[in-house]
Amino acid sequence: MGLFNSLFGRRDQANLPPLENLLSARECPSELPGLKALRPEYDHLHSLLEREGWASAVDELYRKGQELPPPYEDIQDQLLPELVPTWQAEREGRWKRLFVEGLHQRLVLHGQAIPSPWLALWARSEAEILERALDTLRARTEARAFVRLPSGIYRSPWNDALDAARLLLPEIWHPIFPDQSPFYTIPNASVLLVAPQILLPKLVEATGEVMREGALLQAGLLQRVGDKLVPARLQEPHPMASPQKELKQLDLMEALRAQALDIDPALGLPAPVGMIRGAQGKPLTVATWQEGDQPVLIPEVDLIAFITRDSKPLGLYVRTTLPRLTEMRGEPLPVWGPRRLRYSGFPTSEQLARLDQAVTPEQMRGLMEGPSAPAASPAPPAPSAPTATRPPAARPSAPRPATKADGMVSTQPIPALPAHLRDQLGKKD
Repeated sequence: MGLFNSLFGRRDQANLPPLENLLSARECPSELPGLKALRPEYDHLHSLLEREGWASAVDELYRKGQELPPPYEDIQDQLLPELVPTWQAEREGRWKRLFVEGLHQRLVLHGQAIPSPWLALWARSEAEILERALDTLRARTEARAFVRLPSGIYRSPWNDALDAARLLLPEIWHPIFPDQSPFYTIPNASVLLVAPQILLPKLVEATGEVMREGALLQAGLLQRVGDKLVPARLQEPHPMASPQKELKQLDLMEALRAQALDIDPALGLPAPVGMIRGAQGKPLTVATWQEGDQPVLIPEVDLIAFITRDSKPLGLYVRTTLPRLTEMRGEPLPVWGPRRLRYSGFPTSEQLARLDQAVTPEQMRGLMEGPSAPAASPAPPAPSAPTATRPPAARPSAPRPATKADGMVSTQPIPALPAHLRDQLGKKD
């Protein structure tokens, strides 16, 4: 029986098309650098569908100007996993897999994320390649205890640009505070911080200190719920709800900053985005819409700051009330990352009156002219609410219209931003 299977298998394989024919049909050269070394993987494929997919992977790399991978046997012990913000994974377009909301897992070789077609050319299952990369990370993870900082929180001990990626290894982080639901941050690739809920203010402070060093990975908090990691979602009146939101907004602003660099100028001007602190300490994102001749690209922020062509402030308005201006309906922008709407023209005074105002023109002028934190030494995001031992102040659950007497927004911008994220209202990036 085995003899018959072997004979028929050879006959079927003999009828399969050679690689040169498949590449020629795609107008792809058959003498690409590195292709000869990969040829054995192709020759071992036993179906037309597999061979078509293999040839398409070669063609995709060629069309994108990307290199072919080295043979898997040569580098299988050098592949490593990494974690990056979802917006970065979308922007760079390499192989990615969702890890937790806001974070994607990738595979890197010599510090560079691998393209998706490489997995097809290696002719192995995704699960097999991922597990091998995790085994390599385990082998590089010496059995060292997390370092307890004077504040009481714990910091990863390796400092090798793989600390954040070790969130992919539950055996590393699960034993810390095993009977609680601790919180984690990965402000950069070499730092993994862990703290119980009672030390959340210290965790936020330590995260801000790391952010001073630049190269932000993710500011937002993660929490262990059972055996899983999820984004922290602290709700009012929890005293750390506002600091948690501020950290998440820092991640949003970082994504918007990178996105603005990739937008075709012909589509319009990306609205600059900053943060201010509400009257009760609640952080609010603000996009500046200045009158001009080009369309403006508005992201999904809390407030819109309207400014005339000659830089006269017109007030801050709640963004979610913009759909009331049906004659100025925004057009979705085809771009990776956070959603933006493209608006042409500029609202008239009558149209602005139909929106919910959060800050008057006089208060907005104070925001524009008020002092800001020195750029040389940005302060870390710090808890803007009382600690757990004191009752939190009452805060509005959502933006609402305000009068001069009870403005929902204070007259100072938030100073607790990294230098490259700090924008004053009315100033372009």
